[in-house]
Amino acid sequence: QLQASGGGLVQAGGSLRLSCAASGLTFSRYAMGWFRRVPGKEREFVAGINRNNDDIYYADSVKGRFTISRDNAKNMVYLQMDSLKTEDTAVYYCAASTVSMVVSGPLSYDHWGQGTQVTVSS
Repeated sequence: QLQASGGGLVQAGGSLRLSCAASGLTFSRYAMGWFRRVPGKEREFVAGINRNNDDIYYADSVKGRFTISRDNAKNMVYLQMDSLKTEDTAVYYCAASTVSMVVSGPLSYDHWGQGTQVTVSS
């Protein structure tokens, strides 16, 4: 089970930190990813991190502004979002994949959290 939290309303240029708590799975065996979805659009890959914390990948739209990290001892993955833009408004989901490398395709992820709303105002 994955539980995402930390969403909210923030002004453009501000920051938010999303957290995702994992339970009921061997967290260190999973690559983790963050996705987002805007109504009427496809789910979009945002960032991913492999099991060992040494392979990280970002979507071009967030590169340089977002930072993904994980703490295997706490079964947690985080998404630090800085310099937020109105176009970052979406529901954000964390997901876990048994694939060893970072993957961006949602079909490669086996477990999904419930989502947390991020709204960036102008």
